[in-house]
Amino acid sequence: MSKLFQIPLLLLAILFFVSCSETQQPEKKPNIIYFLADDLGYGEVGAYGQEKIKTPNIDALVQAGMKFTQHYTGAPVCAPARYILMTGKHAGHAYIRGNDEWRERGEVWDYKKAFTNTNLEGQRPIPENTVTLAKKLQEADYVTGIFGKWGLGAPNTEGVPTKQGFDSFYGYNCQRQAHNLYPSHLWENETKVYLKNELIAPHARLDDSEDPMDEKSYAQFYQPEYAPELIHNKALSFMEQNQDSTFFLYYASPLPHLPLQVPKEYTEPYREEFGEEAPYVGNKGYFPNQYPRASYAAMITYMDQQLGELIAKLKELGIYENTLILFCSDNGPTYTGGVDFDYFESSKPFTNGAGRTKGHVYEGGIRVPFVASWPGHIKQGSESDHISVFYDVYPTLCDIAGVDYSDTDGVSFKPTLLGQEQKKHEFLYWEFPSYKGQQAVRMGKWKAVRKNIFEGNLKIELYDLETDLEEMNDLADEHPEIVEKIAAIMEQEHEPAENDRFKFKELGDL
Repeated sequence: MSKLFQIPLLLLAILFFVSCSETQQPEKKPNIIYFLADDLGYGEVGAYGQEKIKTPNIDALVQAGMKFTQHYTGAPVCAPARYILMTGKHAGHAYIRGNDEWRERGEVWDYKKAFTNTNLEGQRPIPENTVTLAKKLQEADYVTGIFGKWGLGAPNTEGVPTKQGFDSFYGYNCQRQAHNLYPSHLWENETKVYLKNELIAPHARLDDSEDPMDEKSYAQFYQPEYAPELIHNKALSFMEQNQDSTFFLYYASPLPHLPLQVPKEYTEPYREEFGEEAPYVGNKGYFPNQYPRASYAAMITYMDQQLGELIAKLKELGIYENTLILFCSDNGPTYTGGVDFDYFESSKPFTNGAGRTKGHVYEGGIRVPFVASWPGHIKQGSESDHISVFYDVYPTLCDIAGVDYSDTDGVSFKPTLLGQEQKKHEFLYWEFPSYKGQQAVRMGKWKAVRKNIFEGNLKIELYDLETDLEEMNDLADEHPEIVEKIAAIMEQEHEPAENDRFKFKELGDL
């Protein structure tokens, strides 16, 4: 062959090789933002039926992505829900199954003592060898950060975020400290960061001499540095610093968890709209507030605005198109501390209030709003009735990141996100060793609840969620075969907890 033909053939070979290399390049893994609200009710979002509280950014996320109508938390309170989210283990297999303040250390509820002695701060730590979602995503070369509330391991223990798979942490280590949104300090990685706020114990109330109708009486509950704002700014900085990497941002907002505290400029529009209201004078654990309805609504709208700012930052950095955004709540809404759950219909369309929302395994306590957006992958404005749960998030994100997720109780819902055929759960399982002891199972249309276990009650209530979302009509006597099957599931899925605090002697644990 002449040299005249050899050069073009060589060029063709190079072009062919380059072309094949380009087509075989794996698709870039998406950035992942998991935005977790704290105590936000299913009915407290506009896209889920809320009419009084404005949530334009969450509603816009629904229009940009997929709204889930049957998504559940893993537990009806903070710590176990967050543990289950991070590990993919349901409550019958989890290390953390309830809130555990690790009281044997001393006076952990004394805020002044905890301020000077960090060994009194935080919750019982999860074990060092815990396989967390953050650790799995690090295996896939994700830069990982958590900003907000942790609650899974006290300072100076193996349970802190930086020892559980997170490269960066800023926020509350301790759930108790988060009972003040103008706290004395936060944590950055493993360093205590002192704020320009006075130390005020969260159980502080108005003095008898103070007039609850006078705005000046509440001055001590508004300090210079608002923790949700500080946390938010750190999250935005994390995104900027890692825009050229692939990152996982776990945004664990402390809002709208009590107490009722929000900068006053956010309250004003709701004060005008709602009109006069009776002050909340406070009780043990939560601060008083002159305008409780307006403040609660403002806290949710403030949080919604922060979500909007995260999305705006993604677009500014040019990485929005390659970011999966998930928005959810850790459990159902509260029923105390000045929150008017009836006024806002916080758990609509489920039953509302004490015994039916936060802390309980009825639908109002465990079914939560959940939205997913991923441009070019998730169909805009879509809706899914796929039955999913917190312990599915671990396998789903591992699936998307391309790492093993075999050791889980969950099922990846990546196919649902992409509009593909989805494997379904045979059942979902919950147990909660608080509020007198509870178990629950969701199996197709059936929902079973067993409550007051610590009082010796092992009777199972049975509800048909297709016709009875409020769980008011117990059908257990009419369907003994379903009850028998669910009783077997409850026995099968419950393993005795390692921590005696979470054991059920009535189920044979002790």
